[in-house]
Amino acid sequence: MRPPGAKYFNTTGPCGPQHHYMLPPTQRLPQARVLIDMDRYFVLHAPRQTGKTTTLRTLASELTAEGDTAALLFSCERAKTAGDDYPAAESLLLDALREAAERTGWPKKLLPPDPWPQVTPGSRFGSALSEWCRRSPRRVVLFLDEIDALQGNSLISILSQLRDGHNARHERHPFPASVVLCGLRDLRDYKIASGGDPGRSNPASPFNIVAKSLRLGDFTADQIGELYDQHTQATGQEFTKDAIDRVFELTQGQPWLVNALAHEITFEMGVAGAITAGQVDAAKERLIRQRATHLDALVARLHEPQVQRVIEPIVAGTWPGTDTSFDDDVSYVHDLGLIRGTRDMVIANPIYREVLLRVLGDRTERFVKADPHSFVLPDGRFDLARLLEEFVVFWREHGEVLIQQEGYHEAACQIILMAFLHRLVNGGGHLDREYAAGTKRLDVLVRWPHTTPDGERRTQREAMELKVWRAGENDPKPEGLAQLDRYLDRLTLTTGVLVIFDRRPEAPPWNERGNFEEATTPSGCHITVLRA
Repeated sequence: MRPPGAKYFNTTGPCGPQHHYMLPPTQRLPQARVLIDMDRYFVLHAPRQTGKTTTLRTLASELTAEGDTAALLFSCERAKTAGDDYPAAESLLLDALREAAERTGWPKKLLPPDPWPQVTPGSRFGSALSEWCRRSPRRVVLFLDEIDALQGNSLISILSQLRDGHNARHERHPFPASVVLCGLRDLRDYKIASGGDPGRSNPASPFNIVAKSLRLGDFTADQIGELYDQHTQATGQEFTKDAIDRVFELTQGQPWLVNALAHEITFEMGVAGAITAGQVDAAKERLIRQRATHLDALVARLHEPQVQRVIEPIVAGTWPGTDTSFDDDVSYVHDLGLIRGTRDMVIANPIYREVLLRVLGDRTERFVKADPHSFVLPDGRFDLARLLEEFVVFWREHGEVLIQQEGYHEAACQIILMAFLHRLVNGGGHLDREYAAGTKRLDVLVRWPHTTPDGERRTQREAMELKVWRAGENDPKPEGLAQLDRYLDRLTLTTGVLVIFDRRPEAPPWNERGNFEEATTPSGCHITVLRA
């Protein structure tokens, strides 16, 4: 049981220094203070649960405490229900703004006017801000959190009013000195919505900061160590260096994942003593199995057309199409936090990489009836050869139907084999997956910890590479052997498996698929080739 008043790792909502271990929020975004001091309007964006609200709440408190600024953070989330009804959106936003101001405990002279000016709908938000700034003895700085909640005409109306007020300031029109739009979206989305050209610099637009916006980044390995050290200082329980390194490797610094792993270990698992990398792996597995809210929110996006157009070629290892709208899709998926960058076309971190394939393979797993325990050899090792033979039987019986049912049609073969492996390996072992757009392959490492008959603890490692033979292409076997050679060299292994799925129209009938061959890589590694 956690002692009363003890701090903990937060995984729900904004962080507070009284209750949570947390990094100094404003140090994560030093550029914001510079822009606010310059009276700039700008965008702060990042995926959900990365610390945006915590950072802005702290910045608002620090600015207000200095005495010459009234800085207020309020959420636009309740205005989501208004849709295109911009008069309703204005009312909801003004209610939220007033309530947020009253919760600050400010003296009455700093609070917004009550009632708001009565003006034509479509002008109420801007007029309200202007009247507040006219009365306030301090400069007003406004943070609009969850701005993404506004939709359609409501978003256009609010952005237009902010733009008009911003542009009138040089005529001594009272209006907030600085406004920050905080949400998932990058700058270009707001420029488009407010009537601007996303590809051009337009100094009259408040949503143009030298053609860029601020993005709240993930934690570095050193920052993870700093965060976890707060727990060590408070409790005496140490995170070993290997554990911290493993957390960074699995999360790539994604803030929610960093906190969630630590919370799972220290609270849910109740680990006593120094925390090891093995316990980090156990916590990762628990989070994925539980499908925590944060992970569920991400995977719920997988079948959105914009998301599928980006994720499918990453899983399939193919190059995406050249449609001009694809750049918008990539930006959207990057803003969601699913991919690492807009050029790399790589899933953001190993945990997301594993979750995506597990979710996409859920349907296939229900077809797998084999008993995982039957694949364990008498000496404790995993029987990979038998697994491949069983997969051939499964593929002949169910492959054609599963491919037709799979929404990610281009990546169907990879998803199906991954689901089969996961169902049979994951009970006692682990699967490490590597995939990215344009690689024409998916690499898999099976790790199987076991105890030898003489009591020695070992980890069996088996490497596989998955490739697809598509219409109009040459046999991918030579390329696959060369690619697998490099993968084995990196893993310091001398044997591996190359699986080639034949998706050509002239492929053999389903009941004849599943032939095994022996091959050798350019460096002499022994390879089992399965043609499915």
